[in-house]
Amino acid sequence: MAAELAVTPTAIPGLLVLELPLHGDSRGWFKENWQREKMVALGLPDFRPVQNNMSYNATLGTARGLHAEPWDKLVSVAHGRVFGAWVDLREGESHGTTFSIELDESRAVFVPRGVANGYQTLTDDVTYSYLVNAHWSAGAIDSYAYVNLADESAGIDWPIPLADCQISEKDRHHPQLGEAKRVRPAQTLILGAHGQLGRALSAKLPGARAVGREELDITNTEALRQWPWRDYDTVINAAAWTNVDGAETPEGRVGAWRANASSVAELARIANRYNLRLVHISSDYVFDGTQAVVGEDQALAPLGVYGQSKAAGDLAVQVLDRHYLLRTSWVVGDGRNFISIMEELAAKGVSPSVVDDQIGRLTHTTTLAAAIVHLLETAAPYGTYNCSDGGDAASWADIAKAVFARSGRSSDDVTPVDTATYFKDKQAAPRPANSVLDLSKLEATGFDPPVFGVGQL
Repeated sequence: MAAELAVTPTAIPGLLVLELPLHGDSRGWFKENWQREKMVALGLPDFRPVQNNMSYNATLGTARGLHAEPWDKLVSVAHGRVFGAWVDLREGESHGTTFSIELDESRAVFVPRGVANGYQTLTDDVTYSYLVNAHWSAGAIDSYAYVNLADESAGIDWPIPLADCQISEKDRHHPQLGEAKRVRPAQTLILGAHGQLGRALSAKLPGARAVGREELDITNTEALRQWPWRDYDTVINAAAWTNVDGAETPEGRVGAWRANASSVAELARIANRYNLRLVHISSDYVFDGTQAVVGEDQALAPLGVYGQSKAAGDLAVQVLDRHYLLRTSWVVGDGRNFISIMEELAAKGVSPSVVDDQIGRLTHTTTLAAAIVHLLETAAPYGTYNCSDGGDAASWADIAKAVFARSGRSSDDVTPVDTATYFKDKQAAPRPANSVLDLSKLEATGFDPPVFGVGQL
């Protein structure tokens, strides 16, 4: 019996053995079969179980399995002793890896989705427990994968010959390992795939499922609720209302709040229900621009409807344990944006007036996509991160001048003006004057934002 709780990895990635202390006296024993805080601290995934199933096995030599269900589970013995065996049926390098160990009341095993689980009883009167993180349904059976208990290629050394065991007819006819269904890993879903950031993310994550508004409109609550979320582990929300000035109109106000706040709150509810990692993109517009450098913990103070709707979305996302909220500024990428507009004006011989009293840094979508992938792949601490290009801050006018010079025009063809002059007699949303984001928290995770300052345009 274990003197203290311990979690040990095995040859199968993600399959963990737990040693459970039994506290006994003349009456029997007591154990903590599932203790979230302690077990997570020792390395068990916070898999958030929702259902507990039990199987009773009357006689020694009963065998069950090998089954891989579309959920994670913690298996343990409430009474008796079993020989447990597991086979990795997931796609990838570990496919076909096996592991076996004896279980009694003092030992449990965490089984990740896609790993087949089986056992044979070594005593009479065995009660076996499955603590799972999804509710069972008849439809879920179609997602099961199986491998035959007697498959020789799995190399499982059953202590009791299977010929002497009680095995169901169904279990006897499971496929051999070479013919067994391979379980695909839970996918990453990219929402807003046709936008500038969505395209950059799709290029960076070619294995992800990328959907645009025509396939999944995040403002359609019913469509969100009907989506097969069990197929995913991570959702990156690159969909948003980005028409800052349009958000100040009566129709735009409704649209901005629906896309940037209400829909995000629904996504957060879904992420909480299905234990998804949610990556959400926010904006410098959630601040008023009065600080010289904007940190992640600065109080929200949006000036206009767009910023207000984005701030509301931020608050919805931040209640989740598993979230990355990336606040960014002045986004440019593959599509129509400030740089492409300046290039067009330069090519047409236009000499524009450009605001010179708003200060910040560009964020290329390649930078933002790379930062998202970095946080996911390194399992950086969840939370809020600022993200923009590195380098010195500049004004919009400075950037426009650099684009004109690169295009063969004189930088003097760009006339700097202040914001009040530029928007005089125009319907426009208020803008933060300072959008320089403090990048130190993101850099501390090991991500080095590329420099795309004025000198690099």
